[in-house]
Amino acid sequence: MTTGRALMLAIATFGLGVWVGPQLTGGARDRSEISQQATVVEPPPSVETPAAAPARRPATPRVVRPAIAATSADLHARLQPVLNKGTNMDVAAEGFRNGEHFATVAHAARNTEVPFLLLKHRVLTEGKSLAAAIRESKPAIDASVQADLAVAQARADIATIEG
Repeated sequence: MTTGRALMLAIATFGLGVWVGPQLTGGARDRSEISQQATVVEPPPSVETPAAAPARRPATPRVVRPAIAATSADLHARLQPVLNKGTNMDVAAEGFRNGEHFATVAHAARNTEVPFLLLKHRVLTEGKSLAAAIRESKPAIDASVQADLAVAQARADIATIEG
């Protein structure tokens, strides 16, 4: 078959499809008439009974303990072994919003072997999350896991102090 004959066959097939297609699908005119005749039928308004509100339990008083201050002597005694020997605990605790925050950064520094002052600077001064500060210092370790571990260790320290 020559190129000319193949081209003529393709054009004829296309023309046949254009001519027969609307008859096979119901025609364009029939579809427009059907869409004009269609009307939107709204369902009848249903009569809904309001659901009974779930019974509330009486509020139990929740005991909220005040947060341990970062300057707490008990916390300093607990964290002294975590930080480097000879660390001035008052200087180390300076700037933290509470004892748990201080203990978390201290544990993260110990666990990841990133200097405490570097983590403290990145968290407090630069405003980074602990995980981001760890990730910046040691990209090879899983920073979010290390941050979660440090939070758990800090909470355990606080629970021991509150004991």
